[in-house]
Parts: sequence; C-alpha cells; structure tokens
Amino acid sequence: MFKTIKNAIKTPDVRKKLLFTLLLIVIFRFGCYITVPGVDAVQLAALAKASSTSLSGLINVISGGAFQRLSVFAMSISPYITASIVVQLMAMVIPSLEKLTKEGGEEGRRKINVYTKIVTIVLALIEAIGVYLSYRSSGIFVNQSFTTMLIVVVGLLAGTAFLMWLGEQITNLGIGNGISMIIFIGIISGMPDAVSYLWGLVFTATGFSTKGLVITLGVIAGAILFVAGVVFVQEAERRVPVQYAKKVVGRKMYGGQSTHIPLKLAMAGVMPVIFASSFMTFPAMIIQMFNPNIASQSGFWAGVYKFSVATSASGIPLGYTIANAIVYLLLIVAFTFFYTYATFNPAEVSNNIKKNGGFIPGIRAGKPTTDYLKGILSKLTWFGGFFLALIAVVPILVGVSGLNISFGGTTILIVVGVALETVQQLESQLVMRHYKGFLE
Repeated sequence: MFKTIKNAIKTPDVRKKLLFTLLLIVIFRFGCYITVPGVDAVQLAALAKASSTSLSGLINVISGGAFQRLSVFAMSISPYITASIVVQLMAMVIPSLEKLTKEGGEEGRRKINVYTKIVTIVLALIEAIGVYLSYRSSGIFVNQSFTTMLIVVVGLLAGTAFLMWLGEQITNLGIGNGISMIIFIGIISGMPDAVSYLWGLVFTATGFSTKGLVITLGVIAGAILFVAGVVFVQEAERRVPVQYAKKVVGRKMYGGQSTHIPLKLAMAGVMPVIFASSFMTFPAMIIQMFNPNIASQSGFWAGVYKFSVATSASGIPLGYTIANAIVYLLLIVAFTFFYTYATFNPAEVSNNIKKNGGFIPGIRAGKPTTDYLKGILSKLTWFGGFFLALIAVVPILVGVSGLNISFGGTTILIVVGVALETVQQLESQLVMRHYKGFLE
C-alpha cells in the first residue's frame, strides 16, 4: 500500500489528482464548522454539552461532527446513500429501471444517476424538515418564524447538494470513489477525539491509571483484530472453476480456456449494516419529529423510542440495549441474504455459463449448476452475515460497560473498505498510465 502511494506521488498526473482531491477534502472539513444560518451558536453549544441522548450517532460520525454542530453539512451525504439504496430496490421491482440498469450502458447509468439525485433532494428535504422540528423546542434558533425554518431547511438542503457535487468532482477529476471518500474523511476526522479519550483513561486528573492503561491496550488490540478481520473477509473469495469447451469455427479453434467465478465472503459489503441501522433508528426519528420531549416521557411510544435508540444513546435501561442488539443482529443477517441474492443471481449466472459453452467441472449444466452455486452462495452468505453482525454488535456490547469509543463496527467496515478501494484505484491509474506511456 505504501509503495503504491509513493509511486502515485511521484507520477505527475496522479499527483495532480491527489492534490485536487486534498483541496476538496479541505473544503469539506471547512464547511463542517459553518453553522447553518438562523441558529444561535451559543445555545447550540450548551445543548450539545448537556445532551445525554442521541439517535444520530452514526450520522454525526459520518459527517465528521457536523451534525452535532448543526453545520451546513450536518446531514452529510446520508440522503444520497439512502437514495442509492431506494433506486437499487426500485430497479428490482420496476422492469424499465431494471432494463436501464443492466442494458442501458453509459446512457443508462447517466439516467440512473439523475433519478438518484432527484430522490436525494426529496429525502434531504424531508430530513431537513425533521431536523428543524426536532430542534425547534430546544431554543437554539433565533426565533420560530416560518422564515427561520425556511432558512435552516434550505441551508441543510444546499449543504447536502454541495457535498453531492464534491463527491462527483472527486470521482471524475480526483482519485475516484468520491462519495465513499467524503464518508471516509468524515469518520477519520474523529480519530483525534478518540485518541484524546484513550489518553484521558490512562492519564487521569489524579495521575497515572493502571486500569485505564489495560483498557486502552485492550481497545487498541481489539481495533487491530477488527481491522485485520475486515481486511481478510473483504479480500477473501471462493473461486468456482469454470471450463469452456473447444469449438471450431472455419479454420480456427475457439474456447478451451479455464477461468473461475470469484465469490466474495462478504459480497454485500457494508450495505446490510447501513440498512439495518436505518431500519432501527427510523421509528425514533418519526416519533421525535412529532414529540421532541419523548426521551423524558413514559408509555408505549416512549418505550418504542428507547428501544430504537438504545444502542446510540446513554441512559437507556440495559434490557432495551440487549433487545436492540439482538434485533439488530438478526436484521443484519436478513439484509445480507437480501442484498447478496439481489446482486448475484445463481440462475442467471448458470444460464450465461451454459450459453457460452461452459461448465463447472463435475457439475452438469443447467439446474444442477444453479443448485451448486446456490449452495456455495448460501454458506458464504451465512458466514458473511454473522461476521458483519459480530463486527457491528460487539462494540455496542462494549459500550454497555461505559466505554465511549466513537469508532464502532460500522465505521471500521467503512474505513477499511474505502481504504482498500482507494489503493486499488491508485494502482489501476498507475497501470493505465504505464501502458499509455508505453504505447505512446
């Protein structure tokens, strides 16, 4: 990895892309500290200090703390992620969208991108209104007039739209993976706070703490194991061999080659975790929009709210946290199966192999091949689903002990995944430049 980065810096074209990407990252981080117009910054700081609950923990981490500051980038790029998921799901049930996705080519991708942006704006508008309604009774706005609401909503909406544009510029003119890069930078920007927190465990106000040192070493060792596990699972794959029969066309012989189908252990990536997280926090978001003081109340809806935010807020009874973690785990496994089979169709792959005159050694073409691929995919998906659930749930259970570590399983998955993708992008650009220079 370090060799790839070193070679990228030495290469003029790639170096320009790196510097351009760095410039846009600086703009993003600068915007995270610009409070949205209409907000009393002093009251907001007092509210953030006194607040003991938060249903937006993951959003705040992804936005690099912008949500807590209620900056113009407070909603980060999360509406775009949700819109992408919605469009993907719609493409599974709407034939015209499915055809556009699979057979549309460059023009199809452009149209899908336009649809995604439209859905993003709609979702961002709804989320911005929800953010305003959630904070309306807290006294952080200069007044509660319609003009103030309009300014706050438009400010938040414009911030998300600008981040979408930044992501596109990084993808087209920078090193690529623009949206993922913004999420990546937002997460790692919280690293100094995490280091400061661990430092405070070791060197307390009363002096050196042996217990704090042991806890810190345990957290560091756990993080290293998590990262190593994520890298192993992200890079590991089950290769299914495929043999193509020889055929004679005129005087030439074609085929006769051996290849393989690479099946990832965690084919769904981090998507199941994002799905499950959004599904779990959605009830709390809706309830708090209509009743901002629900956290301090009791009753059925208060119980639903506490269950929904149990793993992202403090002061919630242990029973809610355990129940939330169990349901969260089951949802991750379920969404892993859903997303994996939505992106990889064994029957379609089997038919393509058969049409091209191929076969899996020892397996008959047709339905036996489909069943064979389904069996392999099922085993891999069970492993990948439980691995994702373990990565996501273990930090939650650790948080029950009182440790306030900002880097959870989801953030580790995102950071490691984006880092691996970025290195692969740099390697591919270096290889392309090498061949281009050779041909010239």
